[in-house]
Amino acid sequence: MPRTPEADRIRAAVGGGVDLSKAGPTRTCVGCRSRAPAFALLRFVAVGTGDDLRLQPDPGRRLPGRGAHLHPDPACFAQAERRRAFGRALRLAGVADTGPLAEHIRVVYRPLGATDGGALEPRHDPAR
Repeated sequence: MPRTPEADRIRAAVGGGVDLSKAGPTRTCVGCRSRAPAFALLRFVAVGTGDDLRLQPDPGRRLPGRGAHLHPDPACFAQAERRRAFGRALRLAGVADTGPLAEHIRVVYRPLGATDGGALEPRHDPAR
């Protein structure tokens, strides 16, 4: 029996659910542990070996290896460091240098309301 486009879709239950063909894949932030669309999170990978292990941001989502995802928010980054989530998410045996990832987040982070003069509001609940 040939596959139809309807067979490839995940159909939402009546009255709720998400159509993944429109929303895209969902990932979990290693900092706040909330789920979000993959495009809203920053992917990062561990590069190097042994003592020269570092976390490399992968905004293009093309670097090889096991990746993990994080909101591009300093609060989520700090929470992931506090929880020691980077090593667990990437299945690392050693401790990785988080400097390149922290610098990337510092450069790209733009809080809501920063350009329109409005009050700053968090995009998600980092305490969750």
